[in-house]
Amino acid sequence: MSDKTPGRDFLKDSLRKQIDFSQTDQNKGLPAPPLQKPFDPNLYRIALSTDKEWKECIKDLGLDKIIASRKSRRKYSDEPLQFQELSFLLWATQGIRKKNSESASLRNVPSAGARHSFETYIFARNVQGLDPALYRFLPLENELVLLKTVPNMSKDLARAAFGQKFVGLGAAIFVWSCIPYRMEWRYGPAAYRVILMDAGHVCQNLYLACEAIGAATCAVAAYDQEAMDELTGLDGQDEFVVYTAPVGKALTIPDLI
Repeated sequence: MSDKTPGRDFLKDSLRKQIDFSQTDQNKGLPAPPLQKPFDPNLYRIALSTDKEWKECIKDLGLDKIIASRKSRRKYSDEPLQFQELSFLLWATQGIRKKNSESASLRNVPSAGARHSFETYIFARNVQGLDPALYRFLPLENELVLLKTVPNMSKDLARAAFGQKFVGLGAAIFVWSCIPYRMEWRYGPAAYRVILMDAGHVCQNLYLACEAIGAATCAVAAYDQEAMDELTGLDGQDEFVVYTAPVGKALTIPDLI
């Protein structure tokens, strides 16, 4: 391999053959990290809609049409995202089907070893029933917890996304962070490759769920890591942003790419 392409090894599973998995924290008998980051119980929390409420938002489309119409869209209407619609999108991307234990769960997206290393943050800019602010999704409780107001939300998000203005113009901007130790606990150095695979699973579900409610999104992997971490309130070491995607209602004639 050329010395100009050493990063290619990251894409390969060859590392697995070099790891002594008996030395992972799981096999050492250390306790697993919790499947959800703890939160301050004194913070304001909002119960999300249940499936009985958000099912009315879903368009009667076949799966084949949803898949065929999935596109990245960078322009959104001024129409607010309904609270039930946001509830559906959160369920589709990180909703829990079954809690296996205090450290493992089955969700609506696959994850290596059911580790689910992500937390979901929502910059709610134009969501019916929500004050503009930064929230975190609590999948165990099916709630949002209010973290902080962001007075210059659109400008701050665009700045943190290297000037991509559309990132700050969604009705709700999804930001997924990673807590690497959830995956490291089981897989050691092999954790990082599958973490990024898992991120793709999550965002693809967002795309498909958006199509089902007449919304639009565009995955964004180009952002100022330190700026986005700071804006989201993350330490950048034990938890940091790995992916983001603005969501808004689709225009009648959307800008499709």
